[in-house]
Amino acid sequence: MRAPYTQLYLHLVWATWDRLPLITEDMESRLYAAIAAKCRQLKCEPLAINGTEDHIHVLLRLHPTVSVARLVKEVKGASSHLVTHEIKPNEFFKWQGAYGAFTICKSDVPTVKAYIRNQKRHHAEQSIISEWEVK
Repeated sequence: MRAPYTQLYLHLVWATWDRLPLITEDMESRLYAAIAAKCRQLKCEPLAINGTEDHIHVLLRLHPTVSVARLVKEVKGASSHLVTHEIKPNEFFKWQGAYGAFTICKSDVPTVKAYIRNQKRHHAEQSIISEWEVK
């Protein structure tokens, strides 16, 4: 094999500052698009992005040259910059410093994707998977 072959799947979760409801429906599509774009810029493949008003989930295929810490730092930084400078420049927006990162195997990708896509329903119905949520 001449090039490395990896299957590095990562489920990331992080929250807004003090879990405030800062992610509004009108900003979700631009916010998620910016997160996906930054992932791609870092050679990572976004597979699912969604969340609620106070936190976000991202499922991606991690490029082997990118550290988890760098990825999260850059994605959170770029998305926060977009919100505070373009989407809602006169409103408070900030991510919490911490995050959750979970490695998953390829066979679990469809399950995690479905979980992320249905975040609002899971939280409304209290059917969340606590290990995949931030406190």
